Amino acid sequence: MDIGTASARPGELTTGYLDVTELPTAGIERLPVVVAQGEEDGPTLWVTASIHGNELNGMAVAQDVMTDDLPEKLAGTVVCLPNLNPAGLRRNARVSYYRDDDPNRFFPERDPDRVRPPGVQELIDRQIYDEIVASADAVLSLHTAQVHSRAFIIRGRVPYGQERGESEARELADELDRLADAFGVPVVNQFPQDEYEERGLNRSLAGSLVDVAGIPAFTPELGGHSVVEEGQREAGVTGTYNVMRAMDMLPGDPVENDAAPADPVDYPVCRTWGPHTETPGIVRYRVETGDRIDPGDPVADVVTPHGDVKETVTAENEGYVVSRLEGAVAYENDPLLSLAVRDDEPLVVERKPE
Repeated sequence: MDIGTASARPGELTTGYLDVTELPTAGIERLPVVVAQGEEDGPTLWVTASIHGNELNGMAVAQDVMTDDLPEKLAGTVVCLPNLNPAGLRRNARVSYYRDDDPNRFFPERDPDRVRPPGVQELIDRQIYDEIVASADAVLSLHTAQVHSRAFIIRGRVPYGQERGESEARELADELDRLADAFGVPVVNQFPQDEYEERGLNRSLAGSLVDVAGIPAFTPELGGHSVVEEGQREAGVTGTYNVMRAMDMLPGDPVENDAAPADPVDYPVCRTWGPHTETPGIVRYRVETGDRIDPGDPVADVVTPHGDVKETVTAENEGYVVSRLEGAVAYENDPLLSLAVRDDEPLVVERKPE
């Protein structure tokens, strides 16, 4: 298998680079590539990380799973891109500095015919997407979330009615469940479908691969950003090898992911941001990451600069706290928490042809 300058052969681990754009000041922006090819035939798993440049736990996981002895144990091929956003990595920033675009919002859409021409980040994303779709049987898109975040998996909903029929969508959803469960970290379903599309997440890497290409892809969110956290790295390495085991690429069954946090609830949950404060001020949280919540539970006080309480914000849903948001300042109607709340939405959703 050849990806950029990385040319793998059976039983070998090879490194190289994938050139993605020419820089205005001369030179080439290129992505690191590592390919491990087993002696035996088997599936192809792609592992990508750090598409947001300050999300370092995922990059460390992607680097650490690609060991020199992996090919001798492997059936199939693992293609690893440890850093999809060198421009963001250089300045420890989420976005690239080409046009300050979020690089995880420009993967191919259903109808690319439009008046506005694609910018450089979209051209890069198209190139990455084409490389992945050409060979991938499954994809892990490794990320991190907010500071002090719990590790969790974002599991997308699967649409039918355009690219596929309902039965095909259910098969894809079942494979997503199987691989996400094997990773061994609590699963949080994606936002409800309307909000998911409104936020542009259908053009994220995992979203586009599932929605358009029909490739099982999901997003492990491994803790907080800007530093490598050893526990989160360990959970990610174990989880990635577990996915390889579930795909029969490595021998044995998935193992217990001891570094992963326990699931705080026994019902399905989905992502949400909230509750929102009606009053601007300084936020003093009354909950911690991982705490269970019920409607009416106080989650934060909003106080004046002198410390007087202006508003006590309460939970609107049952679920648990994934993370608190960064900083202490809230403006009117700002969300205060990243939450996992009870999910009553279907995981296979109809999208009628336009």
